[in-house]
Amino acid sequence: MRAERLAGMMMLGAALALPACKPPPTDVGSARAANLPVLPGPSRPIASPDTTDAVWAASGGPMRLVYGVPGQPVLLAVQCDGAGTANARLRITRHAPADHGAGALLALIGNGWIGRFPVDATRVRGKLVWQGAAPASRREWDALKPEREATVTVPGAGLLRLNPSPLPMQLVEACRKVDAPASPIAPA
Repeated sequence: MRAERLAGMMMLGAALALPACKPPPTDVGSARAANLPVLPGPSRPIASPDTTDAVWAASGGPMRLVYGVPGQPVLLAVQCDGAGTANARLRITRHAPADHGAGALLALIGNGWIGRFPVDATRVRGKLVWQGAAPASRREWDALKPEREATVTVPGAGLLRLNPSPLPMQLVEACRKVDAPASPIAPA
């Protein structure tokens, strides 16, 4: 029994001696890291805008809608590119600051649908905002149906509540119609 105890103590002593073979930690690595350039992080998140009085309106062409409070900057724009073709796409722009080179997923949620659309920081009228496009045929655009409110979120750009209106789905449906001439969106 004593021999077993002695053997156990010797193994423990050997195990404790192993770390002693390595040099102690130093500040050399952290000094090297301190000389690296500091990369800028993402911009500070913005607060969710108040959309109590926000409305949808045709603007900038027959196949483009904007959303916002009258007299204030636009919060969101949806535009049809290539209406009447099999390649028709809806371009969505969240007019909120985006960092150069950034990309994200824009979530469009409403009326039983959840759409996730890739968006990138895109220069629009001299400002970097979130913009992306997806086929008009995607069923997730049905989140814009007028039955209930929908929401749009992009990381750091707050939650944007979209008040119900028939205009967004009129745009989606007009964009989806293949071989049909592009018809203007009727004002509400």
